[in-house]
Amino acid sequence: MSDQIKFIVDSLNKEPFRKNYNLITFDSLEPMQLLQVLSDVLAEIDPKQLVDLREEMPEQTAKRMLSLLGILKYKPSGNATDMSTFRQGLVIGSKPVIYPVLHWLLQRTNELKKRAYLARFLIKLEVPSEFLQDETVADTNKQYEELMEAFKTLHKEYEQLKASGFSTAEIRKDISAMEEEKDQLIKRVEHLKKRVETAQNYQWMLKIARQLRVEKEREEYLAQQKQEQKNQLFHAVQRLQRVQNQLKSMRQAAADAKPEIETGYLHVGQAALKLPTSGLMKRLEEEIKFNLYMVTEKFPKELENKKKELHFLQKVVSEPAMGHSDLLELESKINEINTEINQLIEKKMMRNEPIEGKLSLYRQQASIISRKKEAKAEELQEAKEKLASLEREASLKRNQTREFDGTEVLKGDEFKRYVSKLRSKSTVFKKKHQIIAELKAEFGLLQRTEELLKQRHENIQQQLQTMEEKKGISGYSYTQEELERVSALKSEVDEMKGRTLDDMSEMVKKLNSLVSEKKSALASVIKELRQLRQKCQELTQECDEKKSQYDSCAAGLESNRSKLEQEVRRLREECLQEESRYHYTNCMIKNLEVQLRRATDEMKAYISSDQQEKRKAIREQYTKNIAEQENLGKKLREKQKVVRESHGPNMKQAKMWRDLQQLMECKKQCFLKQQSQTSIGQVGFPRLCYTREENVLRRHLIRE
Repeated sequence: MSDQIKFIVDSLNKEPFRKNYNLITFDSLEPMQLLQVLSDVLAEIDPKQLVDLREEMPEQTAKRMLSLLGILKYKPSGNATDMSTFRQGLVIGSKPVIYPVLHWLLQRTNELKKRAYLARFLIKLEVPSEFLQDETVADTNKQYEELMEAFKTLHKEYEQLKASGFSTAEIRKDISAMEEEKDQLIKRVEHLKKRVETAQNYQWMLKIARQLRVEKEREEYLAQQKQEQKNQLFHAVQRLQRVQNQLKSMRQAAADAKPEIETGYLHVGQAALKLPTSGLMKRLEEEIKFNLYMVTEKFPKELENKKKELHFLQKVVSEPAMGHSDLLELESKINEINTEINQLIEKKMMRNEPIEGKLSLYRQQASIISRKKEAKAEELQEAKEKLASLEREASLKRNQTREFDGTEVLKGDEFKRYVSKLRSKSTVFKKKHQIIAELKAEFGLLQRTEELLKQRHENIQQQLQTMEEKKGISGYSYTQEELERVSALKSEVDEMKGRTLDDMSEMVKKLNSLVSEKKSALASVIKELRQLRQKCQELTQECDEKKSQYDSCAAGLESNRSKLEQEVRRLREECLQEESRYHYTNCMIKNLEVQLRRATDEMKAYISSDQQEKRKAIREQYTKNIAEQENLGKKLREKQKVVRESHGPNMKQAKMWRDLQQLMECKKQCFLKQQSQTSIGQVGFPRLCYTREENVLRRHLIRE
């Protein structure tokens, strides 16, 4: 508790509170003053809470503070009864209630400011459903919800931008640096143009340089395409390996599922075929039996039950509404039918027919078996659904791993080897971990024993000191060592004391006489001391009264001071706003002066007869740039004309090249066919004639 109060006092003495408390003055605050401190802290979090408690009713104060603490999600420790005591303590200004609230608020002031700010916009107003039936109210409520969602998204974007580390000063620096670089580049380009214009054939050289730049860009693009194709080839090879592994595993599974050389009956519907059964066929038989059971027995029963339930519900819906009398009649009928059923059961039990008893036993067994069968069928259906979902999840996980790192999930022997490696590593890890745990446990045990021994020693020392203080012999334990140290000297001194014992007895008598004389002399002084003690008590009572008056006066002055500080703060803010406005207007005036100066310089340069000054004018520079761009546009149009003229022959040449590729591919296929025929056993020479398709292609190419 002392640490809590110390933290509260330190926080209140700092900005923005500046209370100048110490532990004694803060602990001696009255309930009203303590509530005012809590209100000031809440006002720092939410400015709407800035209220003077002397001008507010206690019920309104408690309601206001409880509502804000609920918005800030403050949770007092305890159950429902403690919640009622918390409310009462907050109303009366109890210290055990307000101290934890202040500690919690001052620990997380910035976080709570943000929460209070968001609560103003995100606490939804609950509109009753009766009012929402009105179209205007419903539209307004819908618009209100949309604005709330928009505020959420904008606040998230603001927080992300705030956390991203971008600032306007850095962006402005970057922009200014980029503008300087742009100016330098423009100057460099102009300088290079001046240098190039003096050279011969500079237009041709510029054209060659442009073509070189275009070819370099194309080379980079082709290199990038080559890298992408390499990556695609790598992924295709990995995919091929995965497919080959899957094919291998499927072949192994097919090899394991060899049919047994046995004959059995495969039941299909009402017919039975005598075929060699295998593991797969047995599995198929089981699935067929299960599906037949589900179709012929389970699903029809469930459908019949659903139909009965639907019929019963329709009957209930079609009947008119029942009153209390109708319900009483139905209850009486139900009771009568139950009594009749009980009578019939008793008569049946009195007859005690043996045949019916045997049949009932078999019926019970049949019903139990049917119920077990239905339960197992449901379990099997659930297991199948679970298996399908797990297979889907496994396939999704495989696809995710393939997309993530392009590797395949380990299977078969590789997975076994990986598991064996993991097991060996896990055994080594467990041994090392066990050794570390034992060492940690031993270290903790030794550390704990050391702490316990130190605590025990300190406790014994404290107990010994308290006992010494109670007995009036404080410092005895400290001096005991000294006594033990001089015990050897004491034995020697005792001999000398024995000799001077008579002298000591005489000295004691003299001292007793002196003490009695002093007591008689101090009797009058003790009487005066009693009177002074009574006066001291009266003065302390008067001091307490004056202190209470002073505290009340100080509280009033403190509240007045807070009001004056608020007014001063407001006036300072207005002063700062006016100063900022003044600086803004000065900056605008300077900007306008600079623009005016630029405009006058431009007019002077435009009017002056000097050609160099005219060249410096912005208009001349823009006209020069426009002329350069027009020349560039003319060149590009000429280039476009050349490309359009050569487009037809180029397309024709490309078509001829494709036809030639097709012809060579056809020759390759024919050659491969001939090689395959000679490998089978036909001996002969390669044919020198063309096929019909080759002749058609050759004629087409010759015609082209």
